[in-house]
Order: sequence, then C-alpha cells, then structure tokens
Amino acid sequence: MSKLKELIDRLCPDGVEYTTIEKIAEIKRGVRVVKSDLNIDGNIPVFQNSLTPLGYYTKANFPSDTTFVIGAGAAGEIGYSSVPYWGADDCYSIICSPKVISKYIFYQLCNNQIFLKSKVRKASIPRLARTAIEQFPIPLPPIEVQEEIVKILDRFADYAAELQAELQAELQARKEQYEYYRNLLLTFNPSAYGFGTDGKQEIKDVTTWGGHSYEIAWKAMGEIGKFFGGLTGKSKTDFISGNARFVSYMNVYSNIALDQSVNEFVLIHPNEKQNVLKYGDALFTGSSETPDECGMSSVVTSEPKEPLYLNSFSFGFRLNEISIYYPDFLKHLLRSKGVRAQIAKTANGVTRFNVSKALFAKVILPIPAYELQIKIANILDRFETLVNDLTKGLPAEIAAVKEQYEFYRNKLLTFKPLSA
Repeated sequence: MSKLKELIDRLCPDGVEYTTIEKIAEIKRGVRVVKSDLNIDGNIPVFQNSLTPLGYYTKANFPSDTTFVIGAGAAGEIGYSSVPYWGADDCYSIICSPKVISKYIFYQLCNNQIFLKSKVRKASIPRLARTAIEQFPIPLPPIEVQEEIVKILDRFADYAAELQAELQAELQARKEQYEYYRNLLLTFNPSAYGFGTDGKQEIKDVTTWGGHSYEIAWKAMGEIGKFFGGLTGKSKTDFISGNARFVSYMNVYSNIALDQSVNEFVLIHPNEKQNVLKYGDALFTGSSETPDECGMSSVVTSEPKEPLYLNSFSFGFRLNEISIYYPDFLKHLLRSKGVRAQIAKTANGVTRFNVSKALFAKVILPIPAYELQIKIANILDRFETLVNDLTKGLPAEIAAVKEQYEFYRNKLLTFKPLSA
C-alpha cells in the first residue's frame, strides 16, 4: 500500500481524470456459435450468455487477459479470461487502448456492478445494451498506478480463494471424521446386515463397549414398527393460507434431526384425519433421481409443541414401543453406511426412483441396549456439533473476507477527481 501511495503522490497528486469506457476502449460483440459447432477436442472456452463456458473450440477470437461482459441471459455479469477465448454474440469484449489495463477495467466494473445491473432490460431474456458498457464511468490514473492496484487486488483475491479452499477442506475433513466414527460405532456386527430378509427373523449378539458387555438384537423394521403416509387430499390452495405447520421434503432430506422451527403451512380443517408427527418418529423421503438418495431419514428427537404434519412426498415410521430406540441414537443409525446400503436397495425406477415400503419393512436394524444407545449418541452428537458449527461458521467467515475485500477494493479504486 505504501508503494501505491508513493505512486499516487508522485504521478497524480491533484487527482485523476474521470472518463467513460468508450473513450479508452472498444467494445466488441462476439460472433454467434451454436453447440453443434463446438469441437470436443477443443481447449478454447466459449462464452455466450453466462460466465460458465458454453463449450470449447479449437480457435479463439479474443486474446488472453481480456475483460468481457455478458449481454443476454446472465446480463451484466463481468468476466475476465486469462487465456484466449471465443466470445459469442451475447458476449461483449473490452479491447483496451494503451491508456488502460484490462484487469483494471475488470476490477472497476466489479466495484460498481450495480451500474450495469441497473441498465439491464428485464424481459423473458434479460439484456444489456453495448451503450451501457460504453457509458460506464471510470477514473483513469496513470498506468503505473493501475498496475499496482491490480497487483494488490490480485493478491487479495488469491488470499480469499485460498482461505475459502482451506475452510472447505477443514469442513470436509470434519464431515469425513464424523462419518468414519458414526459407521465405526454403529457397525456392531457387519455379517448381521441382510439377515432375515423375510422380515420375521431375529438374531442376538453381545458386544463389549467401554469395558462393559451389552446385548445387541437385530430385527426387521416391519417387526418393530409401522409405516404411515404424509398429507393426503390437499390442493395448491390449501398451502396458500394454511393454519398448521408441515414438514417439507427438503427438511427431511437435509436434517438427521427434524427441524421443527418450520414456517411452511397447510390448511387443516377441524376433525380432519391426517397423521400428526410424534416424538420418536422416523421420517423418510419417498423418491429421488438416484437410488442412493432415496429414503433419506430424519428423526423427531423432541416432543412437537404443536401439531406437525408431513409432506405428501415423504413417509413416516413409528415404533410399536418408543422405548426400543433412543431417538438421538436412531437419527445417526438411519444415516449410517450399513443401513443406508439396505435402504438404497428398496428403491425401484428408471429416471425417478421410488421407495418400496414392502422392501423397506425388511431392512434389518441393530438394536443395542438403551444405555449403550445413549452413550453412542452423545459421542456422535459431539462430532455432529463440530461439523455443524463449522458449517454455520464457514459462510460467515467467507462473507467477512468478501466484505473486507470489497471494502479495500472500493478504497483502492476511488480517486479524487482532477480539479477543473
């Protein structure tokens, strides 16, 4: 920063000229390309209506180190290519004069992206005119100052990217650690899984854990509980002005312990017969695009404070005797490797897979002594807390770095106007 200040004090102590992009660069529209023209052997990215390449070509129409702006689709999005690329007709490339550096323009555009976004015409396909880019206001310090600003912002951007990658890696390591110990603690006897496929058999064993012996039983789900369905007979209007909370598909899919602080409502009439969720219920998603994601579970681990209903795309499982499982143990068990492998086999389909409750009833579950369930659940809850704390903290840390970066970027790219 001291070098930048020195350059500004020496080269532009009285301020800098403010101009528009059209006076220091040429805006070139790309040439239309269709997917069928793309070459599978090409390595030149093709940008059309988004910052994600449409595909790859064997030739380029713009050089490396060029800033471009998307004109349709993701209109107003700003890109920078460090390699040669093909710009299609919805991509405006900025060809700089000797007065300005392309990466400097890129940072100025990003710093005032609201200017471009305000010029986007809202329609079925959002569009941005070339004139909006040409009229973009920009301070124009000497080239040496531009170069130093770009170096500083590049270093800051690299630091932010590295930090985000480190945080993501730490989160992944925590998740893998949790899953490892979950599977280790919940695999009492691997040979037992798959036993009793007629749904009516049971085996027992004894395991030593923490210096104590505990009895383990294995039973088919159909022997220890009953399945029940979600909401029935509901129309779209019933979800517009509802009076009762219901649990969504994504709530079940995303949470091993059901999130009861939901703000999704459905209309339930007096004396209407619908299944109400209870403490200890296990909930499952009924279908998915892959068998591995079918039957994802969530358990009601605390007593609902008010009537709570289940969406129609999921189903529930209620134990015949609530004392069979400690709910906080069950939430981990149903997501463990051995149980998930069995559940995946209950799904049938081609493009969309649906769970067979008849097959689900034959899924074999280990039933440790209740005391052991509590001990295991307490250990796994601590691991889960570590993962969740990092999961919640990660976006906050990334947002803080992003905010800090944007603050300094704005300071670096704002200059005192040259006095008239």
